[in-house]
Amino acid sequence: MTTIKIPKKIEDDFNKFCEEHKIKGSEKKKLHEKLKEIVKKSLFEPGEAIGVITAQSISEPATQMTMRSYTMASQAGRLAKVTFGLPRMVEIFDARKTFERAMKIYLKEEYNNKKDAKRIAEKIKERFVRDVVEKSSIDLLNMQLEFELSADADRDTIKSAIEKYAKSCNVSFRANKLYIKPEKAEIKDLRSLKNKILETHLSGIRNILKVAVVKDGEDWVIQTSGSNLRKILELPEIDIKRTYTNDMYEVEAVLGIEAARNLILNEASSTLGEQGLDVDIRHIMLISDLMTKDGKIRSVGRYGISGKKTSILAKANFEETLKHLTSASFKGLRDELRGAVENVMIGNVAPIGTGRVELIVDPKKLKKISGKKS
Repeated sequence: MTTIKIPKKIEDDFNKFCEEHKIKGSEKKKLHEKLKEIVKKSLFEPGEAIGVITAQSISEPATQMTMRSYTMASQAGRLAKVTFGLPRMVEIFDARKTFERAMKIYLKEEYNNKKDAKRIAEKIKERFVRDVVEKSSIDLLNMQLEFELSADADRDTIKSAIEKYAKSCNVSFRANKLYIKPEKAEIKDLRSLKNKILETHLSGIRNILKVAVVKDGEDWVIQTSGSNLRKILELPEIDIKRTYTNDMYEVEAVLGIEAARNLILNEASSTLGEQGLDVDIRHIMLISDLMTKDGKIRSVGRYGISGKKTSILAKANFEETLKHLTSASFKGLRDELRGAVENVMIGNVAPIGTGRVELIVDPKKLKKISGKKS
C-alpha cells in the first residue's frame, strides 16, 4: 500500500484547526485518516496530461455560462458597467488592457462609518473644471472665455489649476462668473482653449471617475468606477490589506507579479462561482501560473502562451498555420516533437501517460528468465 505523504502546509493547517477546536486523541486520528484520503484522491499519475484536463475542466463549464455581458458594479451607486460571465472570462485569459476598471476600497476601523466613508469618497473622486461649470461661452467682443460657476465651486482651487495650465492667460472672477482672457488668441484658439480648460483636473485622484458608498456586512465600502491603486494605497484612512482592484496590470506594477497571479486566480474563480460552476481551484491555479511564470502577464492566445511554444507544429495547429510553417521553413527550424499536439498531428504516440515510458526488451534475457521459472 502506498504511503500518503501530506504536504507540510496542509499538515500545519490541520494541526492548527485541531488546536483551535480542541480536537484530540482518537477523534483527531480519525480526521487525519480522512485528510489522507482527500490528499490521495488529489494525486495524479506520472505522465498525466494535466494541461488537457485543465483546459477541458474550465472550457466545458464555461460553455454553460450566461452570455449576458454586463451587470452593474454597484446597485446603490449605479456605477460603470463591469463585464460578467463568459465575456469576463475572455477578458481575464486574454489579459486585455481595455476593460471597465473598478475598485472596492475598505477603510481602517476608526474611519469605518458612513460619515467618514462619504467624506473620503468625495475626497478621492476625480473632479474637473467641467464638473463645477454650469455654462460656458466665448465672448467674441472681448476675445475671452466666460464660465458660469456652480454654487459649490472653490474659486482658489479653480484659479490655481487654470493658471498652472494657461500661464499666458489673465484669470478673473466677477460674481459667480469666471473670465479667462489670453494675451493673443484667434477664434479657433479660443475654442481649443475652452475645451482644454473644461478638462483641467481640479481635485481628487486621477482615474477615479465615480464613487458610491455602500454597506457590506459590518463595513462601509467605497466602490469606484475607474482605478488608481498606487494613489489609493497612499491614503492614511485606507485598509491596504483588503482594498481591491480588478486591474491585473495595475496590481503587477504596484504589488508585483505574484499579486497579479493571485488576482487572475481570484477573478477567474469568482467569475465561475457567480455562475454556480464548480471548477477545481488547481485548474485555475495552473493557468494563472502559466500566465505569469515569466515575470510578466501573458495572455493565453496567439501573442501569449500559445504563441510562445517552441514547437512549430503546435503553433501552426493553433492559429496562423501558413505563417508559422513558412517562417520555420525559411529559417530552417527543427521540431523536436516533445509535446502532445505535434506528435498527434504526425501520428506518433503522444508523450503522455504510458506514452512517456520507453521499454527496451532483450529477448535473450527474457528467454533465460522464463526458462528458469519453468
